[in-house]
Amino acid sequence: MPLVEIRVVEDPAREAAGFLVEQAKAGGHIALSGGSTPGRAYELAAQLHPDWSRTHVWFGDERAVPPDDSRSNYRLIRTTLLDSLSRSPEVHRIRGERPAEEAAALYDEELDGVTLDLALNGIGPDGHTASLFPTSPALAEQELRAVAAEAGLEPYVPRVTMTPRVFAEATVLVYLVTGEPKAAAVKAAFADAPSPATPASGVRGRTTIAILDAAAASQLPQG
Repeated sequence: MPLVEIRVVEDPAREAAGFLVEQAKAGGHIALSGGSTPGRAYELAAQLHPDWSRTHVWFGDERAVPPDDSRSNYRLIRTTLLDSLSRSPEVHRIRGERPAEEAAALYDEELDGVTLDLALNGIGPDGHTASLFPTSPALAEQELRAVAAEAGLEPYVPRVTMTPRVFAEATVLVYLVTGEPKAAAVKAAFADAPSPATPASGVRGRTTIAILDAAAASQLPQG
């Protein structure tokens, strides 16, 4: 399992925004995540560099809901990032308004031949990342790039997720994790042996960087 660079910083969102800005300037393929943590990073990235015209934006996962639904990752990223840009990227949206199996098949086809330059992921308190939940069959998927998945946490709606093989091919995979409630999952993901019970422990890019605040890092070994 490739090593993970751990960065414990005072302002993780700003640190993650720096990666987004650097990649937006360079161009390429960026996969973004939903969840409660990355919204401020997106807002900062839009302020720091509002020209994303050289990039393709992808989604690490999505809930099977319409794009204007409050539970939609697309809606989160649109309101925190895309709507604030002066020049927009090419956006590759997961069709959450369609049945999850159908949306996954469409996204798998669209991802054919694509290698991510940067993926920004989070980790849930149960150790999931994207919509790869503990012991999910998707963790063992070797061929497909996107699959339908059942939710392991609320909201309990079907999901579509990129598979570990897509993240493994990413040039850089950044985990952005904050808060003491995530500390046990951070330890399991980055200090303990990889396990399907903690999906983030087995999802790595070619280079993997974990950006944490002190609370999220509080259970990691010192030194």
